[in-house]
Formats: sequence, structure tokens, C-alpha cells
Amino acid sequence: MSPVKYPTELTSTMSAVQYLAQEKIWFEKPQYDEAERRFYEGVNGPTRAPQETGANTILQDIARARENIQKSLAGSATASAGESGELIARMRSLELENQSLHKVVEDLRSALSKLECRVADLEKGPAAAPAATSCAKAAPAQQPKVRAPVEEDDDDDDLDLFGSDEEDAEAERIREQRVKEYAERKAKKPAVIAKSSILLEVKPWDDETDMAKLEECVRSVQVDGLVWGTSKLVPVGYGIRKLQIQCVVEDDKVGTDMLEEEITKFEDYVQSVDVAAFNKI
Repeated sequence: MSPVKYPTELTSTMSAVQYLAQEKIWFEKPQYDEAERRFYEGVNGPTRAPQETGANTILQDIARARENIQKSLAGSATASAGESGELIARMRSLELENQSLHKVVEDLRSALSKLECRVADLEKGPAAAPAATSCAKAAPAQQPKVRAPVEEDDDDDDLDLFGSDEEDAEAERIREQRVKEYAERKAKKPAVIAKSSILLEVKPWDDETDMAKLEECVRSVQVDGLVWGTSKLVPVGYGIRKLQIQCVVEDDKVGTDMLEEEITKFEDYVQSVDVAAFNKI
């Protein structure tokens, strides 16, 4: 009997099914997964579930917190013990210092009491009789010195009844001489002269006024303590110009009122005089 011939596609399909039927990897996958898990656990250590890992972390934090609390309590107890020891030592030192101060105060009181007794005895004077007291022995009173009587000289020839008058006259003469010398020195000393710098503005009547003649009239004012300086013409308007002139005066000899009065005497040329600036030198 001749073999049955199948189509080529059917033959290939049957061979693939037979191959898969013989392959066991897909049917034994759980075993492969378990083997893989064991392998990685052997390499990296056993894996833990997330919940178990979180619980372990919390427990570790709690244990660490307890350890920190215990350390803090132990440290505070040690610090308290150290502070207590230091406080006790300071109290002892203060007690010793207080005792020494008490002793010093008692010594000072005793010395002051002795000093008061001695001063009281000295104030009584040498006439007081020495008496036994609780205070220290007083210093012996000093005997007053008795001055020897001055022997009177019966010889009155050397007695100068007018000596004091002569001395007073000499002192008065010396004083007058010194006053005179001081006045001479003061007269020779140059006195400080107070001066001022004044800027005057002299206005004419109109634009036809001869300004050169006006300035000549102003400078013709000559008094002791007055020195004329520079001048210039300043336009006012409508062709009119005013004269600005500088001068230096001695305050004790020349004043602004006197200058205005002297300059305004030239009525043909001068309308008015104003003080533009006044500065002390």
C-alpha cells in the first residue's frame, strides 16, 4: 500500500506542532521563574516586599530615635552633675571669701575704734589726766613750747617811726613807673584799623550826561581814610549807563552816608547814589 501524501503546508504545520509538543519551556515557566529568583537572591540577597521594607525602615527609625533620646538623657544628666559640682565649688569659694571679708571688716573696725580714742585723747589736750581706757595707749601729749621773753631794749635811738611811710612811698613810685611803662608800650603798639570795601552805583539824569565828567566829579571827593579804586560803566536801558566805582574806607573816618552826601552835591551830573556791596576787610 503506497503511503498517503499530504500537502506541503499541512506537513509543515504538523512538524511545528510536533516541535512545540516536544518543547517544555512554556509549560515549565513557573519553575524557570523560581530558579531565576533564587539566582538573583544568591547574588544580591533576598528581595523583600515593599510593605516589609517600609515596616523595617520605620522600626529602624524608631530604634534610632530611642538611641538618640537615651544619649540626650545621659548627656543632660552628666551636664547637670557637672554644673552641680561647679556650683558647689563656687559656693565654697564664696563662703571662704565672705569669711575673709568679715575678718577684714572686724580689723578695720578695731583700728577705727583705736583711732577715735586716740583723737579724743589728743583733743582733750595736755591738761587732761591720763586715764585707763579700753582703747590703745594714747600718744604722750606734747608740751607747749614756751617762747622766751624778748628782752626789751631801752635804747630808743634805733627806733624808726617813719619807716612804713617811706616804704609806702617807694611802692607807690614803683607802681606809677610800671603803669607809665605799660602805657608807653601800648602807645607804641600799632592799632588795628578796621576797613571796608564799598561798591557804589552812581546814576546820571539821562543818556546825554557826560559820564567821564561824572566820574571825575566822584573821584574829586577826597577825605582822610578814603581810597578810590576801579570803575566801569554798566548799561541800564534806553541808552542810559550808570557808574560802578569801588572804594576802600576806614570805618572810623568815612561812612556811607558821608559819601552819598558828598557825591550828590554834583547835582548837574548825579541823580542818585546807591551802595551795591559792602564788605569788611
